[in-house]
Amino acid sequence: MPCGSDALHTHAPAAADALEHAVVATWQVAADRGVLDLVAEAAVRSAGIHGLIALEAPVPVGAPGPDDRAEAVLAFAEQCATDVAAVTAEQRAAFLGAAGPAVGDLAAALWVVDFVPRTRAALDALAGPGGWPESADPGAGPDLWSALNDLIRTVPALDSLDPVTSELVRLRGARQHNCRLCRSLRSRPALLAGADESTFSAVDHYGDSELSPLARAALAFTDAMIWTPGRFDPTTVTDLTSLTTPAQQVELVLDVTRNALNKIAVALGADAAHVEHGVEIYDVEPDGSLVYGLTLG
Repeated sequence: MPCGSDALHTHAPAAADALEHAVVATWQVAADRGVLDLVAEAAVRSAGIHGLIALEAPVPVGAPGPDDRAEAVLAFAEQCATDVAAVTAEQRAAFLGAAGPAVGDLAAALWVVDFVPRTRAALDALAGPGGWPESADPGAGPDLWSALNDLIRTVPALDSLDPVTSELVRLRGARQHNCRLCRSLRSRPALLAGADESTFSAVDHYGDSELSPLARAALAFTDAMIWTPGRFDPTTVTDLTSLTTPAQQVELVLDVTRNALNKIAVALGADAAHVEHGVEIYDVEPDGSLVYGLTLG
């Protein structure tokens, strides 16, 4: 029987490897930083908020001790999983104080245990449920940030979706997570394909907009991954699958996942735009790196 894992490995094998490496590296970095119990508990709580299957640590761990550090980290993780745009200055400061020098690694690990279960649930909703094996050998792949960078680089290489739909999906996620940088960007390929500010502003009311049926279905699925990933409405799934190929479905899920890495910057208050006014045109190089400050000429 087809399943989400099979679809991911068939249509996006490089991204599949990056995600699997990120999961394994999450547990390794958590163990190295002495926070394995915290990350395991955050995985359970983040998934529980949405009724998802939590990522499991490769070794049994106990519950973290009832101290201020654990409370700050877990409160931060729960808020990020619920609505990252609503992280307060107090929650951020408490997390930064609790994480100390491990703040970058811990923030990335919390993102993995929050978003990878959403990605898996979305793929299962589209292609059918199945197993999601995890390698127990942390030496089999890169470290956590390298794995996430691999994800950032490999997803743009997928080209089944048209550039306008991909950009609308990106902007919808930017609006929902309230990422200042992401909101200020506009894709050069989407602009060259005919999109303009009226097209982009329609993401805020896509349900009654004149966007294409594909765009509206993709945006509805994007919202489901962000807000209700544990209960995809059958109509939302059918609307999308009736208009897309399996490769397009996998690309959409990975687009939402890659875009959602902005949650790390938003949560840490590091999402400032490059421009004070207006928007900035960007493009993606063949190696997956972003180039900013472009023109349409």
